[in-house]
Amino acid sequence: MITSSGNRQMKQILQLNKKSKTRYEQRVFVAEGMKMCLEAPGESIEAMYVSESFLEDSEKCRKIQGYDYEVVSDRVFQAVSDTKTPQGILCVIKMPEYSLNDLLGKDRKGHLLILDTIQDPGNLGTMIRTGEAAGITGIVMNQTTVDLFHPKTIRATMGALYRVPFYITPDLPETLRDLKQRGVTLYGAHLEGAVSYEEPDYRGHTGFLIGNEGNGLSPEIAELADIRIRIPMEGRTESLNAAVAAALLMYEVSRQRK
Repeated sequence: MITSSGNRQMKQILQLNKKSKTRYEQRVFVAEGMKMCLEAPGESIEAMYVSESFLEDSEKCRKIQGYDYEVVSDRVFQAVSDTKTPQGILCVIKMPEYSLNDLLGKDRKGHLLILDTIQDPGNLGTMIRTGEAAGITGIVMNQTTVDLFHPKTIRATMGALYRVPFYITPDLPETLRDLKQRGVTLYGAHLEGAVSYEEPDYRGHTGFLIGNEGNGLSPEIAELADIRIRIPMEGRTESLNAAVAAALLMYEVSRQRK
């Protein structure tokens, strides 16, 4: 049993939770909770840790039969956990790797969500979770978008992180030009959009550009959109939450393609 937070493995978990640099250097991240651990592809789990209290629950123990794990004292588990009320299980998991080709859909038209400097981990995680439900083929994001493997982002995905392909681009404008050459029509969600989001035909390769929560799409990215679309709003509301706006757009594609 691990009984000290000074243990090498526990120090690693603390660093992985706190520093994105450490996560990308080691190409691993920490996932907490029963759902996030058990839905991870088995071959991607590098290590599993459970608390003393976790082992007192026979039903929980039954669910992790067949997994290799190490036991951690409750005090130490609480110290390394990123949540206030830990579920008593966490895993160190290898980061999945995708290319842009993986996002375009092999047996159906591409349905992409393209993010320009999204800053809230909860918004990013919600977009990934909603995107899976709406049937997207992948997510593209620039390096100034919040870290995909931030603990709060991971929790907000509710497991969708393991199933939705993604591509983090060092040069979003160049990636957008590449996508256009591949036949993807880019729709920029914009307050000055001339077309209501319900009007275009999304049955071809489609990519939605979603901008920063406070500033929207940067001028350079907005300029690369083939069509700027708007979400009609009543009352005095000027804009929608980025994740809500993305959900409306993604589900309109789903509706049209059924």
